[in-house]
Amino acid sequence: MALTGRTALLAAVGSLPVGFLAPSWTGMLAVNAPLCLAILCDYALAAPVRTLRFTRSGDTSVRLGDGAEVQLTVANPSRRRLRAQLRDAWPPSTLPTGTDDSSSRHSVTVPAGERRRLTTVLHPTRRGDHEADRITVRSYGPLGLAARQGSHRLPWKLRVLPPFTSRKHLPSRLARLRELDGRTSVLTRGQGTEFDSLREYVPGDDTRSIDWRATARQTTVAVRTWRPERDRRILLVLDTGRTSAGRVGDATRLDAAMDAALLLTALASRAGDRVDLLAYDRRVRARVQGRSAGDVLPAVVNALATLEPELVETDARGLSSAVMAGAPRRSLIVLLTGLDAAPVEEGLLPVLPQLTQRHTVLVASVADPYAAKMAQARGSAQAVYEAAAGAQTQAQRGHTAEQLQRHGVTVVDAAPEDLPPALVDAYLALKAAGRL
Repeated sequence: MALTGRTALLAAVGSLPVGFLAPSWTGMLAVNAPLCLAILCDYALAAPVRTLRFTRSGDTSVRLGDGAEVQLTVANPSRRRLRAQLRDAWPPSTLPTGTDDSSSRHSVTVPAGERRRLTTVLHPTRRGDHEADRITVRSYGPLGLAARQGSHRLPWKLRVLPPFTSRKHLPSRLARLRELDGRTSVLTRGQGTEFDSLREYVPGDDTRSIDWRATARQTTVAVRTWRPERDRRILLVLDTGRTSAGRVGDATRLDAAMDAALLLTALASRAGDRVDLLAYDRRVRARVQGRSAGDVLPAVVNALATLEPELVETDARGLSSAVMAGAPRRSLIVLLTGLDAAPVEEGLLPVLPQLTQRHTVLVASVADPYAAKMAQARGSAQAVYEAAAGAQTQAQRGHTAEQLQRHGVTVVDAAPEDLPPALVDAYLALKAAGRL
C-alpha cells in the first residue's frame, strides 16, 4: 500500500492531540481510527494494477535530431475506475534535451472495461537502438488517500538512424550527374565510358571520336559521343578503429564519415552503380552487399545506425583482405579513414599496391577545421605557438596525402561539413574521366 501526501498530512494533524493527551499507540490508533478506516477503504476501492493490459504502437525508427512518438494503450478490465499516475520509462538519451522525465509521465483515468491511449514524445540524442524500460502505474482510490503501485514490462525498440544532413547537396549533384549520363553530350572517352550516339563533327571535337564507317555512308563527318558506363561497382570502406573516435566539433570523425558515405550511396545508386558497404577495424563490424538500387540506401542507413568507434588499432592487412574478398571485380574503393602519419605509413601504405593494382582507390578523411584556425592565429606568443602547431599538423597531413597520391590514390581531405560534397565531386570527376 502506498500512502499519498494528503494521507500523511491528515495523519500528522490527527495525531497532534494524542501527543498531549494520550501519548500511547493505543490512544493514537483510537483517535485516528476513522482515518485508518478511510485509508483502508480508499485502498480497497483503487483499481488493481496487475490486471491492467498494455499494447504499444508508433514509431520504430527516427533520424537523429527528429522527434518520435510512441503510443501506449492502457486497458482496464476490472470493475473499478482507474485513476492513476503512469510512467513510461525510456533511457535518458531519448528524452528531450534539458528536461527531466516529465515527458514520460502521464495522468490517466480509465473507466471500468474501457481503454485510453497515451503518447510519449521522444527526442533521441544518440544513434543506435533504444529500448523501453518498465511501465510503472500508481492507482489511486476515490479519496486519493492510498494507492496501489506495480510495474509491467512491454518491449519496444526505437532505432535512431544517422541524421544524413548532407542530403541537401543531393539535388545539385544529381543535376551534374544527368549531364554526365548522356542527357547532354559528353565527349570524354575512357575506361569507364560507353558509346552513346552519333552526331555531326564540329571544330574542336576529338578526332579519335570520328566514326569513319558512318562518315563514309554520309556527306558529313560523324563523331561518336560517349556517356559514363553504368553498373559500376563501388565499395565504401569505413575505418572504425581508434582514429575514428576522435571528436571534430560536436561529433566523432566516424559520424562525419557516415554522412559522406550516405550522400555518395544516394548519388551512386541514382547513377545506376552498385554500392556495397564494409565497416572494419580488426573484424567486420557491418556489411551491406548485393542490394538493389532502391534498397541499398535504407540498408546502409540501418547498418550505420548501431555502428560505434572501437578503441583498437585498425588491422590494415585484415582490412585489405576483406576488401579484396568483398570486391572480386574491378571497383572503386572509397576508404574513409584518417590521414595520421603513423597509421598510414605503417599500416595502409604497405598494402596499397595490392589494392591499386586491381581497383581504383579513393581515400577520404575528416580534417579538423580548428587546426586551420590555429595556423592563422597571431598577436601573442601563445597565438604564435598555436599557429606553429596548426601549420605543422597541416603539413603532416599534406605529406601523407602526397604519399598516397604517389601510389595512384585520389585523396579528399576536408572539414566535416565539406567532406560529403567534396567526396561526391571526386566521384563525379572520376566518372567523367572514365576512371571507374
